Amino acid sequence: MVSENRSPDPLGDALHAAAEVQEVFLERGWRFCFIGGIALQRWGEPRVTLDVDVTLLTGFGQEESFIEELLGRFQPRRADASAFALRHRVLLLQNRAGVGLDIALAALPFEENVVLRASMGEYLPGMHLLTCSAEDLVVMKSFAARDRDWNDVRTIAARQGSRLDVPYIRKQLHPLLVAKEQPELLEKLLLVFKDEGVL
Repeated sequence: MVSENRSPDPLGDALHAAAEVQEVFLERGWRFCFIGGIALQRWGEPRVTLDVDVTLLTGFGQEESFIEELLGRFQPRRADASAFALRHRVLLLQNRAGVGLDIALAALPFEENVVLRASMGEYLPGMHLLTCSAEDLVVMKSFAARDRDWNDVRTIAARQGSRLDVPYIRKQLHPLLVAKEQPELLEKLLLVFKDEGVL
């Protein structure tokens, strides 16, 4: 039996929430792309995703204007959503159906590059969503480096195989890992690629 508080189709809800967000962003001419679970549906092993993760290119210094517009369109998930977003560079919202929207306020060169490289993918008949590339998703997942992120990387590697641009991934990931003081994670990624036949 499905709980009264749980949708019988959480993935469908997330995809429609993403389409709603995309429509708002396109109307305003904002630069963005979906990352996280939505992008994983396209490039890796599809799994249920309950939230929508999106990178929105705001730059530095203009964040408040984006936050104000978004708070006028979607519901905040915490009382101090604006202040939290300015501190942590992620705005936590939800749509009317209660789907969580995690909007990263992007400004770094890597983030801008992710948005510039994004492309449309078809998720449902007539529904196309703008997502990051498979390579950029691997970079972000490898940088986050949680157990579930490594599992996601493995599914991307298994599904995309030799289509992955490994030199690009290494070039983008290495400086991020050096800044994080965990350069050894690059070797872990390359082992995953070997296991899955990418290398």
